[in-house]
This record gives sequence, C-alpha cells and structure tokens, in this order.
Amino acid sequence: MYADVLIIGSGIASLQLAKKLSTDLNVIILTKSKVEISNSYLAQGGIAASMGESDDYRKHALDTLEAGRFHNKPEVVAEMTSAAPSLIKELWQEGCTFDMDSIGNLSLGMEGAHSEKRIVHSGGDATGKQVMEFLTENKGNNIEIIENVFVYELMVNTNTNQCFGAKGILADGTKTKFFSAHTVIATGGCGKLYTYTSSASTITGDGIALAYLAGASISDMEFIQFHPTLLYVNGKTVGLISEAVRGDGARLVSSSGEYIMENVHPYKDLAPRHIVSQTIYQYLSKGEKVYLDISMIAKFPDRFPSITKMCKEQGIDLQKGLLPVAPGSHFLMGGIDTDLYGRTSVQNLYAIGEAACTGFHGANRLASNSLLEGLYMGKSLAKLLQGMPNMEAKSYIIEKEIEDCGFPSIFPEKEEIQKRMMENVGIVRNEINLRMHLQWLESFGISDRMTFPLENKSIDEIEKYFLLMTAFLITKSALERKESRGGHFRADYPAEKDEWAKNTICFKRELTKEKPNEPIKIAETTGSILY
Repeated sequence: MYADVLIIGSGIASLQLAKKLSTDLNVIILTKSKVEISNSYLAQGGIAASMGESDDYRKHALDTLEAGRFHNKPEVVAEMTSAAPSLIKELWQEGCTFDMDSIGNLSLGMEGAHSEKRIVHSGGDATGKQVMEFLTENKGNNIEIIENVFVYELMVNTNTNQCFGAKGILADGTKTKFFSAHTVIATGGCGKLYTYTSSASTITGDGIALAYLAGASISDMEFIQFHPTLLYVNGKTVGLISEAVRGDGARLVSSSGEYIMENVHPYKDLAPRHIVSQTIYQYLSKGEKVYLDISMIAKFPDRFPSITKMCKEQGIDLQKGLLPVAPGSHFLMGGIDTDLYGRTSVQNLYAIGEAACTGFHGANRLASNSLLEGLYMGKSLAKLLQGMPNMEAKSYIIEKEIEDCGFPSIFPEKEEIQKRMMENVGIVRNEINLRMHLQWLESFGISDRMTFPLENKSIDEIEKYFLLMTAFLITKSALERKESRGGHFRADYPAEKDEWAKNTICFKRELTKEKPNEPIKIAETTGSILY
C-alpha cells in the first residue's frame, strides 16, 4: 500500500495533522486497536490556553517552565503557549463545542501548578473524547483509518538515512508493507510499562522503540510523570481522577485524617504533579491509605460525569465523599527528538504528540498541556508537508534483511516487566535498584547495540521486545542523571543540581550500512528537503 503521508497512531495529534493536510494528499492512519482506544480519548482535564481577562501567554509560559523545572526549551514554550488561544478558537469556529459559563463565555477551570484559571473543557470531564469525536467525524475523504494494525518496523534506507514507510501486521495476521513519502509516529508514550497507569492498553512504547531501532535520536527518557490521583481499588488502579477535581477544591487526606499537602508546597493540593505523587507515595509506603476528599464539591456527578460513572462501577459510595487514590504512570516528557515541525534525525520520519520530545514539557508536564501540544504539532507538521514538492515514484534500495542472531526464546511476561519497572524505575529511584534492573534487562539481550529480526515473530513477542527496549532507555537515562528533577526522583541524589540544568541525556543508534540488495519503488520528493 502507498500513502503520501502515513501516520502511525490515532490520537489528537494524528487526527489534527490529517485534518489540516490538503485533501489532495493520500493519508493513511494506522492504529494498533480502535480509534477510541487512546490516551487522547481518555483525557479528562482539558486544554490549557490563556483566554481569561487577567491571563496572558507569558503567565502560561512561566507556569510551564516552573512545572518543568526549567529543563524546557524556553523558545518552544513561548511558541506553543502563545498559539494556544488561536488553536481553541479554530476548533470552536469549526464546530467543536466547549463548556460555557452562565453569560456565554468559555468556562475556564483551574488545575495544579497553574497561576490562573485557563483550562478549557468540553463535556465536563470528557474533553479528550469530545475533541477526538469532532476530529474523527470531520475527517476528509482522502483519509483512510485502518484499525487493528500492529506496526513492527520502520523501513529505512541506511545509506541515505531516509524512511520510506513501515511494516505492519493486519488483524488477520497478514504482514503488509506501507510505503510512504512521509512517515509520522504518533503512538503516544509508554504508560503500560508500569503496573499502575492511567494509559490505554495500547500504550506500550512501540513508537519510541520503532524510532530508536530505525536510528532516530531519543532524549529525556528518565522523565516519567506519575499522576497523583488514580482511583485505587483492591490493590489496583482502575482509572484517572482528573486534576480538575482538586482544582474544584478536593483535598488529599490520609486514613488518619491528616491533609497531607498542607505544609508541603505553597499550592498545597495543586502543587506540581511530581511533588504530589511523591508525597502520596510516602504515605502509601508506610501502609497508610490516601483518599481524595470531595465532600466540598457541590453537584459532583454533574460536574464530573465520567468519574462518577467509573466510581459507581467500582462500588465506591460517593456519598461518603472519599475516593481512594494512588499515583500511576501518566505521561512521558521525553521521547523522539524533534523540532517544532516534528522532524526527527531520520529524513522523512516525523514524530508528534507524546511520542515526541519537543522540549515543551521539560522535566515535568504542566496539567492540560498535552492536548495543547498535540493540536499544535499536528497543525505545524501539516503546514510543513503542504509546502513540500510534489511526489513521484523513484527506485530505491533496501538494505539486506537482518540475520537471525538469536532472538531470545523466552521474554518475561508483561506483568513482570511492569512490576519490576514500578519497583525499580518508578516514583522513587536509586542506583542499586536501577543497576539491578538494567542487568535484568540485559539478561534478555537488550542493549543499545543488539537488533533482533522481527519478521517471523508474533505480535506478543514483538510487543514485549518493544517494552523491554523502552524500559532499557528509561533505566539507562535514570541511572545516568545523578540528581532529582521533575518526574525523575533519585533517593540517593534527592536535590536538583546546577550542573545538570539543561543537561539532556540522548540515545542514538548508529545503523550499519549494508550493500544494496533489491531495488523497490518508493516515493521521493523531486526537490531537496530542508532539515
């Protein structure tokens, strides 16, 4: 199959990109499961934009930098926060509905680490779902969405460092090559690497592993955000309780009745997420349960219908006003290195959304900045691709197939990978556990040099390999950064260090150039590509 633009993943960044592209372009979106099974669809909070009378994008930018512990790229932060209001207005004018106040203005909510009310909602706590459905319903006829496709390899000519498509396994088990002039990774993060997570079942780090194995640069993988409040029932996290609940006044309380954030941070329960998560973790580690006290929120079911439904399904009595919570993996600040157009270090390969590392989030993402980034990057990449020269078929050479160098006969079960990541590379880390975990990963042949052939492997085997590969990158990064900053907390190095400020840990594989094997047809631009 051939596409002008091949998008792997179907979240908000992917659908925004597809919608903004010219209808003259043939666009194929491959999604691992169903369109509605994505983190974008699950997003409860909203979209951050400085649209209040007393607000300004500079305030939004400063809040973003503070939450990111100034590891962010200031120019990227300024660009995205200044663009936020216009992105909301565009959606609004196109017919996407947002929640309004009693006098017909946008209803702006408050969330953690924000200095102003600037969170735009749609459908109360169903913003992601509402925006995703709007984008899906308004897609052009030039866009084909193919569901239940597991992408297991990017096709790259290592002699020219050019990506020309991807290989995927269809729902019936058929293996197919998707050739493309431009290939975009929009697969989300890696939340399912951890036992406790708010992520959809499909978010297993596939896109990051694909890009790394294809020779793209990967950065900031140590920075994992753990959302403070996942509903915690019978020893398991079963869903997200939006930060908007605390924005409306809910407070964290221990089983002994202590309001745990009272003397921890000036913003108290609305402190940056990494601080709240680490505080809850300390109480849980001592065997003390933590609850979200919602007793002060009037008409809670009307304000938060999705959360109310989830609580009822789990047998939680809302009349008691206490929701049991625990932190869980929520967002990856690092990922595939890109510029503000989504360009990676591999030609014709792009990354947008959570899979990308643009420098916007720094060491810890500010609440409701993720949907903003997805909308911005989708539009930005569309603008870049619109200006590309016309495509035409040219003959290219693929390198030889990878020789079978001993794919491990047995990989650990996913549950074991998740448990070990939670214990050793979770909310609180130290050198002993990180080294022990790295050795365990290496015992399965996982390293920055080894590549296994995937052609004859099952989806389950490949997915485990991608999980282990992504876990390897996170663990090595966490071991290297000898300080605590944002979403990375080292018990043996508990403070930020000036020498680590703006210091980025990167990984990039050097792919072996092969002698040409067989010529095949792919698309190439007739002009030069600026990179």
